[in-house]
Formats: sequence, structure tokens, C-alpha cells
Amino acid sequence: MKISVVTVCFNSEATIEGTIRSFLAQSYPDKEMIVIDGQSTDRTVEIAKALASEQISVVSERDRGIYDAMNKGLRLFTGDAVGFLNSDDTFHDGHALARLAEGLSRADAVHGGVIMVADHLSKRPVRSWKGEPFVRGSFRRGWMPPHPTFYIRRALSEKTGTFDLRYRISADYDFMLRALELHAESAEYVSGPLIDFLVGGNSSGSISKVIRGNLECLRARQEHLGAPLVDAALFTKPLRKIAQQHWAKVPAAGLSLC
Repeated sequence: MKISVVTVCFNSEATIEGTIRSFLAQSYPDKEMIVIDGQSTDRTVEIAKALASEQISVVSERDRGIYDAMNKGLRLFTGDAVGFLNSDDTFHDGHALARLAEGLSRADAVHGGVIMVADHLSKRPVRSWKGEPFVRGSFRRGWMPPHPTFYIRRALSEKTGTFDLRYRISADYDFMLRALELHAESAEYVSGPLIDFLVGGNSSGSISKVIRGNLECLRARQEHLGAPLVDAALFTKPLRKIAQQHWAKVPAAGLSLC
């Protein structure tokens, strides 16, 4: 099974090399990475192209934002399954992709946990998001998986469609909701952390952005799940996310990329 990893970036020269090298360090052999750049004005493309190979391709052109760029990745990937790795994040260790592939051999969709780190040099953990197994109806109760760990088989990607650009902040939530609640026949939770997520990076959000994003999530539930004007998940979703995150130290041995 070939696994495609899509990385969207813009002016990410400080982090893109580490992201790509974490992909190269994966023990799983049947893989590809597609770097979708939004015409960066720094050295992002230069760095990415220096690491390009048969397994890594780089596309640089103007886009309409992160979700438009992700849609380009959905159109370009050639694997049997696909997921997204942020340009300021890395795989947690060298076997993360292999564990994802193992789960995808049994299920339409997989997801796992995230370690939120202060930086990628020390890999000092700030907190963790363990995640939980999916049960149909979970989105109505405020559940969601960490998007950086979410990988789906090609057939499910085709049924789900692209990221909805009407959602400026939470198109990833809407995408996962449609994939899992409407189309997936099976989903599997991969135990243990899969991604090291950079706290304060490009993919982190302010409080106001979190609030706006939560309202967009409500809109997605209204559109696809028939949620009322105000539903329980509007309140339980942020509370569940806080409950799923733990301020705990992670053993240093678990942070290696080899």
C-alpha cells in the first residue's frame, strides 16, 4: 500500500527541512510526499527542492489559502491512501507511517495521538493529545480526531470530496466529519503518538480563531448532521478537546526519529 503525505507550506524556511527529513526517516518504504507551496518569498522552495527525489515532489504556485492548497494535494496524490503533515510538524518517530499503514490495511480511515512540542530541536513536550477511537455519532457529542494524524484510503477520499473552502478555519473538521460520519465503513485508532506538533507554529491558533472555528464546526454539523441552531457539541467539543490534552512529560526515548 502506497501512502501519500501532503505538506502545504508558505514561507516555512525555518521548519520545512525538518518536516521533510522526518518523512525521509520513515521506515515504511512505499510512500510519497507532495509539497504544495503557495509561492513562498523566502527559501522554502529552495530547501524543499534540494531534498526532492523520486519520493518527494514540489509544486509552487499561488493559491487561495491552506485548504485550497490541500485540495491540490488531493488532486495530485498517487498513493492508495493520503494524509497531511503540517510544514512546521514532524512525524513522532521513524515508524509512524508504518503504523498508519498497518491500520489502513484493516480500515478506511485511521488516526492517532499528537505530542505538542516547544521546538523540534529539543522535542520538549508541552502537552499531548491522546485521541480516542471513533464511534459513529461521535461528532454530535463533540468528538474529533487530530487532523495531522488523519489518513484515509483513496476510495474514501473520493467519496468525501475536497475541503470546503466556505470554511475559512475549520474545513479540516468538516472534511473529517464527512469522511467518518457519512462515508467510512470502518475506522481504526492507532495507539501512541504519531505526530510532533509545534506549539505556536503556523497551524496553532489564537483564542478568537478557536471561537470562530468552533462556530464553523457548528455550521458543518448543521449542514451534514442536521444539528439545531445551537447543539451540545458547541460546548462539549472544546471541553472534550481540553480533557483529551494532557500536561505530561513524554520519555525522551519516545521522541527519536530513528
